[in-house]
Amino acid sequence: MALDSRGHRCTRRASALVCIGITIATLPLAAQKKKKGDDMTQTLELPKDPPMVSAGETRKLVFQVSPLSGKGLLSQQTKDAVRAILKLNGNAQIVHVRAFVAGNGDVRRVPQIISDVMSEKHLQLPSVSVVRVGGLTLENAQVVLETVSVARKDVNPAGLDFVDSGTNTAAEPATNPRPLLDQALEQLLGKSPAAETLAVTCFVSTMTDPAGLVGAVTSRYSGAAVNVVMTQRGPFQAFASCQAVRRGTRVTAARLAFTGTRVAFGQQEKDATLAFQRLDRDLTEAGSTPASVVFTNIYPLSGSMAQLAGKLRASSGPVAMIPSEGVAAIEAGFAVDAIATVAK
Repeated sequence: MALDSRGHRCTRRASALVCIGITIATLPLAAQKKKKGDDMTQTLELPKDPPMVSAGETRKLVFQVSPLSGKGLLSQQTKDAVRAILKLNGNAQIVHVRAFVAGNGDVRRVPQIISDVMSEKHLQLPSVSVVRVGGLTLENAQVVLETVSVARKDVNPAGLDFVDSGTNTAAEPATNPRPLLDQALEQLLGKSPAAETLAVTCFVSTMTDPAGLVGAVTSRYSGAAVNVVMTQRGPFQAFASCQAVRRGTRVTAARLAFTGTRVAFGQQEKDATLAFQRLDRDLTEAGSTPASVVFTNIYPLSGSMAQLAGKLRASSGPVAMIPSEGVAAIEAGFAVDAIATVAK
C-alpha cells in the first residue's frame, strides 16, 4: 500500500512536472508569435499627408474638373472624383488639387482621402487646397475637384497665364447673379480669349438656375474645363467673378509650384501675417520665393478679413479674393494658396 500510495503520488507529481515543463516550453513560442505579430503591426505605414507644395513642368500642365456626383457621402464622392480625374488624365501625375466642398462634411478629411486613393495606386501625392463653399451646380453634390496634371508631351510650349476678371457686385444678396456673371465673363474674355483658355472657374453668390449659369460659361469657353461655385450660403451682397488659366507668355519659367492652403488661425493682423509667412516659407523650401508668386487665391470668411488679407498681400502679384463659407480650421479668418515659378 505504501508503494502504491507513494507510487501514486509520484505519478501525480510527474504529471504536474510534465505540465509545468510543457507550459514553460511553450512560453517562448507564444512570445515569439506575439512578438512577430507586434512587429507586423509596427511595420504598417501611416497614410502620408499631401505635400504643402508640388511642382510640374509648365509646358506639360493640363487642367481638369471632376464630374459632379450626388451619390454617397463626402468621403465616397471624393474618392469617386479622384478616380474620375485619373481616368481622364490616364493616371498621369497630379500636381495640385483644389477641392470645393459643399454641405456639412468635414473638409479636413479631404486631403487624407485624396492621399489614400493615390497611395493605393502608388502615385506621387499632390498639394491640396480645400475650401468649404455654399453650393455646387448639382443637387446633393458635396465636392468638386479642380486638378493640375503633367501631360506626357508639351501642350503649352509658349507658357501660361493666370487671370482674374475682377468682382462684379450688386447691393441686394438676392439679386439674380446671371447679369453679374455675364459681365464677369465679358471682362475675362478681354484677358483670356476662348481659343487659348484651358480652364475657367466662376464664383457666384447664389445658385439660381445652375444649368443656365454653367451654360453661360461653356457657351463662351467651349474648349475649357469649366467649374461654377456658389461661395457662401448667406452672402451679404450679390456678386460674380471668374478666373482662368490660358496659354500665354507671362509665365515662361520651366516649372510652376502650387501650394496647398495655409490658414489664418484667428482674425487679428498677427494671425493673417503668420499665415502669409508660413506660405512664403513653404515656397522657399520648395525652391521658389515669395517674389516669384504669379497668382494668389485668398478665401476670406468675412468682408473685414478680405480687406485685411488684401492689404497684407497687395504687393505679391495678381490676387483673387473669393468669399468662402469655411476653411479647415475653427475660428479661422481666411485661407490662402499660391502659384509661383520655380528656379530649377
